[in-house]
Amino acid sequence: MTAAPRRRFDGRVALVTGAASGVGRALAAQLAAEGAHVVGVDLDEKGLDETAGACEDGRFDAVATDLSDAAACRAVVAEAVRLGSGLDALCNVAGINRFHHFLEMPEADWHRILAVNLSAVAFLCQAALPQLIARRGCIVNVASVAASKGQAYTVAYCASKGGLVQLTRGLAMEFVDQPVRINAVAPGGIETAMNQNLSFPEGMDWKKVGRYSGPRKMAQPEEIARVIAFLASDDASNVHGAVWAVDGGMTAG
Repeated sequence: MTAAPRRRFDGRVALVTGAASGVGRALAAQLAAEGAHVVGVDLDEKGLDETAGACEDGRFDAVATDLSDAAACRAVVAEAVRLGSGLDALCNVAGINRFHHFLEMPEADWHRILAVNLSAVAFLCQAALPQLIARRGCIVNVASVAASKGQAYTVAYCASKGGLVQLTRGLAMEFVDQPVRINAVAPGGIETAMNQNLSFPEGMDWKKVGRYSGPRKMAQPEEIARVIAFLASDDASNVHGAVWAVDGGMTAG
């Protein structure tokens, strides 16, 4: 007999960014299957429709918007609270990456990567924390091994993910005396649309890139989503201020 799915999120509302594909979609489906009312956010409306189909075991509401400014972040949190009559979990999955020779990196790309990967997370947390504290909720941020390993040709991405790790730790300490948990995961390579559709600059030295490609195969989105779901659940009730590597051993040595 197949075991019945766990229901760790019955009666809970989760806001998941980057929900149109990859880890965000896998996480939305997992949380919905475990009883959560999921509010999924992304720019990709078609992708959000497909995620809704993957969440047929639970409730999924889509919000199509760009989170690169603070006002949009506040509006998304307010909409999630309206749709769910509260908020229990904020899962910041959305992220972008672009490869450049650093000396040729456009200023606009620097600002866009920092806006999506770091600033949006900060302002979503700022808007959500009063709700999360009131309901003894949690935040799970998706960082990267790039937060701790320098990676050639992705300087902006490394800076954004390093900042995200320190954002997570700083918030964890500021709210250590409040009934909220704040953690992050740091994946290695994942088989997602973002990684499959990357473009690389001409003349890139692949020996430099190979140093951080990892000793094992790339992870599937569901493998990362299961760790995020654990951290968002009561199973992780004593985990706070942690950054969990989920990278197949890439940062172990």
